[in-house]
Amino acid sequence: MASMASVSQFPCKTFQNSSPNSKLIPSTSLSPVNRINFSALSNAKSTKLKQSFAVRAVSEDDWGPDSSAPSVAVVEEKPSEIDLLKKKLVDSFYGTNRGLSASSETRAEIVELITQLEAKNPTPSPTEALPLLNGKWILAYTTFSGLFPLLSRGAALPLVKIEEISQTIDSVNFTVQNSVLFSGPGATTSISTNAKFEVRSPKRVQIKFEEGVIGTPQLTDSIVLPDNVEFLGQKIDLSPFKSLLTSVEDTASSVAKTISSRPPLKFSISNRNAESWLLTTYLDDELRISRGDGGSIFVLIKAGSLLLTP
Repeated sequence: MASMASVSQFPCKTFQNSSPNSKLIPSTSLSPVNRINFSALSNAKSTKLKQSFAVRAVSEDDWGPDSSAPSVAVVEEKPSEIDLLKKKLVDSFYGTNRGLSASSETRAEIVELITQLEAKNPTPSPTEALPLLNGKWILAYTTFSGLFPLLSRGAALPLVKIEEISQTIDSVNFTVQNSVLFSGPGATTSISTNAKFEVRSPKRVQIKFEEGVIGTPQLTDSIVLPDNVEFLGQKIDLSPFKSLLTSVEDTASSVAKTISSRPPLKFSISNRNAESWLLTTYLDDELRISRGDGGSIFVLIKAGSLLLTP
C-alpha cells in the first residue's frame, strides 16, 4: 500500500479584481509564506525510514520586484526520529575509546539509545536482507570485554595506535573477516581472522573461525615523530631524535621493500572455542547493532557513512 499524505490548512493569497481590465493584485493582509505539513504514514511491511516534509510556497516577493518567475514549492526534508537517535548515539561514543573508557553514566545513556533504536529496527529479519549486511563495517563501540585488553595495550603504547577495528561480511560466500589495523612510526600492519557463517534464524548467525592472518607491514608515506611521549608517568622529550628521522626513513623503506614481497603469515584456528554466534538487533544501510554470546553489544558503522565523520 502506498504512503498517504494529509494536507492541512493551505492558506493562499487572495486576489482582488476591481475591474475587468485590471491586473490581479495579491492582498498583503496574509503572510507571503505559506506552509503545508505532510506526515507520512508508515507501511507495516515497508523498511523505509519515516520522513517529514515542509513545503513552502514562494511568492513573487521572494524572487524580487523585477523577476517574472512563477511561484514554486520548495521541499525541505527534516531528519527522521531514527536519524536523530543514530546521531545522538554516535555522538555519545566520543572519548570512550570504542567503549573501553566509557563511564557508567555514559554506558547507561548508550544502552538506552540502543534500546530505542532496536525498538524501531527497520529490518526485522536481517539474515533475510543479506545485501544490507554485505560490506565493511567499522567498530564504533562495544561492551565485549575480550577486546578491552587489546584496546588498553594500544593506549599504553604511545608510538603504536589502533587505527581501526573492522568486520567485513561477504554475503555471497558466507564469510566474515575480523581485522585490527595497527599503525606505528613509518608502517602499518594488521591482524585478521577469517570465518564462515551460517544463518540460524531471521536474526542470528553462527560463526566458525578457520584461520588467522598477520598482514605484511606496509610503509607509510613518512614517519611523524611527536615532540614528546608520556610513558609510565614520565614525559620523554623526543626532539633530539628528529635529526635521525631521515636515516630511519631510508632504512625503513629498504626493509619494507624486502618484507612487502613476502605473503602474509597465515595460521589455522582449530580449537573448540573457535565458534560463536551473533544476533543482529538493528540494521539499516549505515548502522548495525549486534549482540553476542554473553550479552556483549557491538555497534558498527558502514565504511563510507557520514556517521564516521566527526
